[in-house]
Amino acid sequence: MTRRVLVVDDDPSIRETFELHLERRGYEVRTAEDGDRALGLMSSFEPSLVITDVRMPGMDGLELLRRVREGTDADVIVITAHESMESAVGAMKAGAYDYLVKPLDLKAIDHLLTRCFRDRDRRKSAETPPPEKAGTGEGHRLVGRHPAMIEIYKLIGVLAENRATVLITGETGTGKERIARAIHHSSPHSAEPFIGVNCTAIPETLLESELFGHTRGAFTGAVGARQGYFELAREGTLFLDEIGDTAPEFQSKLLRVVEEGEFFPVGAEKPRRTMARIMAAAQTPLEQRVREGRFRADLFFRLQVVEIRVPPLRERREDIPLLVDHFLRKAARDLGQEVKGISDAALHALTQYDWPGNIRELEHALTRAVVLARGSSVGEEHFHLGSAGLGRESAGPRDESLEAVEAAHVQEILERTGGVKRHAAEILEISRTRLDRIIKKHGLELPE
Repeated sequence: MTRRVLVVDDDPSIRETFELHLERRGYEVRTAEDGDRALGLMSSFEPSLVITDVRMPGMDGLELLRRVREGTDADVIVITAHESMESAVGAMKAGAYDYLVKPLDLKAIDHLLTRCFRDRDRRKSAETPPPEKAGTGEGHRLVGRHPAMIEIYKLIGVLAENRATVLITGETGTGKERIARAIHHSSPHSAEPFIGVNCTAIPETLLESELFGHTRGAFTGAVGARQGYFELAREGTLFLDEIGDTAPEFQSKLLRVVEEGEFFPVGAEKPRRTMARIMAAAQTPLEQRVREGRFRADLFFRLQVVEIRVPPLRERREDIPLLVDHFLRKAARDLGQEVKGISDAALHALTQYDWPGNIRELEHALTRAVVLARGSSVGEEHFHLGSAGLGRESAGPRDESLEAVEAAHVQEILERTGGVKRHAAEILEISRTRLDRIIKKHGLELPE
């Protein structure tokens, strides 16, 4: 089979590099400086693979990708020096074979092209039709350019076009729910509900009723029937956070839902069906829970159809300046402050800190800094308070109970927000009801 490759880039040096390199490896190569010229070559050259830049004069690479996928069975690899979640998700949703970030490694290109043409051969031999053009969708934006994040963006684009069960793993505060929301809001079902449930925040005795619903009289206090989250989600997404800490009895009932799409409301004699897509998240690797006998192996394998591992912030420090800029602007907008920047010393301190609470801790520290700042810029002095601890080197766990840490942190957020519970709940990423329970449990005081 002829290996024809069309390279599209407005940089002549990149076109020349690709042409020389690929011709030496036996490919037949043509180049084009923009999308319009590339489309003009499609019918005469009939490439099996198109390699295109994103940013070009006139038609951009994503539009070229869509046009190529609409009219031919050619595969498309998208390359860019200006990576973002939007372009990566858009490329993969539109049917790109892969998405690469400049500067490019020619050895990696060789491996990728070998794999691409091998997959094409298998497709042809199996007479598999080319993938259909993916729909468009507006996702929730994630921030980061680390290679691990680029891979996550690509997975979001792929998973947005199917209903596969997804397991998202990573330390607390790494943004697991944000990734789940990005998949949902990039999908054709984005208009349907997204319901996030922290399985550890609901008492074990109520979790089944919350998720599956109950009939009238099913238990004391059940004065009427109630729909559970599986029904309320309709054809949307049900996100189950901290799934690894659920009880074995609940895991057995959840397994039936994952396998059969059926569940029994508490007290019901007949099953009901759900069309909701299930995504789950865990801090501790579920493989470890399975080995310890604390999580069902069959449920683990059902949930792990696709697994996304989210790296901790300390492993992608180069993303911290981007996140700082994003959260500073967000906090200034939400709080009505005029803060527009950060000092070099403060930014250096932020990039050196290990952030055990990951992105959530960084966002909270920056929100506090914006509150404390009196000028248009935040400085290192605004990060020497409370849990941020940027004035000292990272330390190990303090000799405090989890209850004490929770009480101190929630009290701090309440003081920072002037006692506005709605804003405090948003920062803590919990419901108002749960915030009220925490305030009552610890006897916390609202600032006057």
